[in-house]
Amino acid sequence: MSDKDFVVGVDSNAQRTPMRVAFITRRTSPQVKAKDEDLVMTHPEAFLRVAAAVELLAIFLVLLALFWDAPLEGLADPLHTPNPAKAPWYFLGLQELLHYFPPVVAGVLIPGLVVMALIVIPYFNINIESEGMFLRHRTLRLRIFAAVFVAFSIFFAVFDVVVALVPTLIIGVFMIVAALTKPADATGFRRWLVSKPLSFWVMTWFLFELVVLTAVGTFFRGPGWSWVLPWRS
Repeated sequence: MSDKDFVVGVDSNAQRTPMRVAFITRRTSPQVKAKDEDLVMTHPEAFLRVAAAVELLAIFLVLLALFWDAPLEGLADPLHTPNPAKAPWYFLGLQELLHYFPPVVAGVLIPGLVVMALIVIPYFNINIESEGMFLRHRTLRLRIFAAVFVAFSIFFAVFDVVVALVPTLIIGVFMIVAALTKPADATGFRRWLVSKPLSFWVMTWFLFELVVLTAVGTFFRGPGWSWVLPWRS
């Protein structure tokens, strides 16, 4: 090490000059000025939060099972099948899609494409920094979104899938609001919309569709999978 690389001095900040040995006196404090890091260690910060969330959810489910019985039906009778024969609630969304599409499309193609999109999209360059979808290249991204939005809307309209078209239109309206809002002038709810990345919109649309399809299949389908109101027998 040369003489130019090594400097001896008295200082209270050990990071002000990297190639320096600082002697901390009694009247000074060993203060280190550093910016907060964007990333944290998985253990213990994230691990403890996940563990606490899992334990709370387990306790809630146990209490729910102790105080409320599951709505189970009687023993299955092959001579008297129920009408309609409904799948478990977590499959009723797919069963609702089977009412409109062939089995391969409703049970394999659509869920497979959605799950694949949820896996791949977060790794796009557009979303590495989790920035708002329309903060950069607004015009180009707005055109791509418009093309995809119109294609999905026409697809659901042609097959008369109103229960899937309505959530798509609602999410599309919010995305249009986010696209047309200037980040500098955005406040409150609009500012929150502008900051959301592409993965957020895809996941929100997927969950919205899943909830609506499951609710319709559970409460609004009667004999022959016909449309019925839930309060009518």
